[in-house]
Amino acid sequence: MPAPPDKSPLTARAAALDILGSVLPRGAALDEALAGHDGMGRLEARDRAFARLLIATTLRRLGQIDALISHCLDRPLGRKSGRIQDILRLGVCQLVFLATPPHAAVDGAVALVGKNRAYRGLVNAVLRRLAREGAELAQAQDAARLNTPDWLWRRWRKAHGETVTRAIAEAHLADPPLDFTVKSDPEGWAARLQATILPTGSLRRGAGGAVEGLDGYGDGAWWVQDAAAALPARLLGAVAGETVIDLCAAPGGKTAQLAAAGARVIAVDRDRARLARLEANLDRLGLACEIVQADAAKWRPARPAGFILLDAPCSATGTIRRHPDIPHLKQPGDIARLAGLQDRLLEQAAAMLAPGGLLVYCVCSLEPEEGPERIAALLAADPGLRRESVAATLPDGLGALINSDGDLRTLPCHLPDSGGLDGFYAARLRRLA
Repeated sequence: MPAPPDKSPLTARAAALDILGSVLPRGAALDEALAGHDGMGRLEARDRAFARLLIATTLRRLGQIDALISHCLDRPLGRKSGRIQDILRLGVCQLVFLATPPHAAVDGAVALVGKNRAYRGLVNAVLRRLAREGAELAQAQDAARLNTPDWLWRRWRKAHGETVTRAIAEAHLADPPLDFTVKSDPEGWAARLQATILPTGSLRRGAGGAVEGLDGYGDGAWWVQDAAAALPARLLGAVAGETVIDLCAAPGGKTAQLAAAGARVIAVDRDRARLARLEANLDRLGLACEIVQADAAKWRPARPAGFILLDAPCSATGTIRRHPDIPHLKQPGDIARLAGLQDRLLEQAAAMLAPGGLLVYCVCSLEPEEGPERIAALLAADPGLRRESVAATLPDGLGALINSDGDLRTLPCHLPDSGGLDGFYAARLRRLA
């Protein structure tokens, strides 16, 4: 974790406060809130990094932070005190989890309050108390449980068991490392990027610093992609010279994998802005594909396809370690709604699959309703499909990532000594000849 500056400008904290207010009460995705905040672009790089770290850590540790604040209050803050609560959250985060000097954290928070003397006094008192007691109080907390919303904890416990659920929640507490997929020469790029090669084949180095400044970025030698996210495209097997339809393709990490492997890729996505990002990424990498802006649940190719990759929209609960806003934005109803969309996408993908063709379905979700239950429903409805094990398409030594059905199932607590993985589910389906 990069160390925060001793005296970051107030504008960094003010930007963090604005963005936190966009995410929590208004439900904006963190990435969108960061990209849409004008002030972030005017900050110095060091202060911009501090603001990002402050927001992400506050969201990652929100349950603990709110419990610490409640410990110091005689009664809860009023419903109209959301901004004051967020100021306290950012202050507690700095004091307890980022080791910011107390005078900087407290004075910076009080300055954000403005001229309201009552709230200035409250913020000052709470934070000065936690500057003294916060570390000891936090050490006694059940961090994994407090930082996981009840509805997610119950779901994961039912699906994965208590022990695995706790391991998943603990994996979400750490800043994730930076993973790369390289076009070639992984050993050489591992040395140049000061990275290690994971058993999955991806490269990994510690987070921190601007990606654009790393060796090879401008030359298009690699792209950032979580190691688990790089596995589903592998499940298609050898695709050199083959046409592959990549459904819901943007922002294009898997598209790049397929193109780099020599496939003729048709990348389909309904979102114009996301497709523009995909095109820009491929341009930097010196790769090409056919881009189609269309709803994948309605679009059909000119002829049946031999290879299809469907990375379906999902709740993304497998990516919480990289997107700590997700537990605070998603609701149980989202999963049922998305399952309906996934069924429509799967039905359409299966309908365009040629005899003998291969369909790989994947989601970055930990929820059974979005993974194995969707495949079970499709197989029950379409007897012309059969499931094939993913084992032969994965690197050796990854048996722990294969479930009892032969499907891919990665969890955030997998590869714990190397920094974990995003949670992914993927299945291989073959159209009978």
